[in-house]
Amino acid sequence: MIAVLPSLRIVPRRAEERCVSILRWAAVLTIGGGLPSAALAQGYPAKQLGPWTIAASKDGSGCFISRAFDRPGHTTLLLGMDRDGSNHFSVLNENWSIRPQDRLKLTFRLTQGGYPNHQAIGIVADGKQGFVAAFDPKFPISFAGSKALHIDRGDTPVERLPLDGSGAAVAELKRCVAAQHGPAKAEASDDGIPRDPFAQRAKRKGRR
Repeated sequence: MIAVLPSLRIVPRRAEERCVSILRWAAVLTIGGGLPSAALAQGYPAKQLGPWTIAASKDGSGCFISRAFDRPGHTTLLLGMDRDGSNHFSVLNENWSIRPQDRLKLTFRLTQGGYPNHQAIGIVADGKQGFVAAFDPKFPISFAGSKALHIDRGDTPVERLPLDGSGAAVAELKRCVAAQHGPAKAEASDDGIPRDPFAQRAKRKGRR
């Protein structure tokens, strides 16, 4: 078993902002009935790097990496990153009984750092049940530099996932995000107020 370092508390975004973010992502997965499409988006074709798949979101707002694990319940991991710097992390499994919108407190331990008692919300996607969580901007960096991810619910182990190849996958994820031209959120200060709330947003094609 790969040893992980003791949990390192990293200051998250404001709780209410994080809650809104993961609720939005949970709604997309629940209503859509599946993970974001790996089809061509914004000129970026889906790529395979070892066990990792990298693809762009349909609306061009960001990209995601995913990996399936050959284990009981066929666990699926997904890390999405938007152009505004936000991220969304999901883990799904056929055997789990999490219900959509269930609110959970989970501890995530990476080889490089950790997030104790972190908020997650239940989702259903691709015939599996699981959760989605949003993390601070440093999470993808820690994820890329880690060899394993341990997830626990209190004293109960949830998953033990190897992350071999995650460094190359996250590097390609960032290149994918940089190539996107979809909608991005206006830059905001710590109090949630955009620097310029009247800045013109990119218009979607086909709309006036």
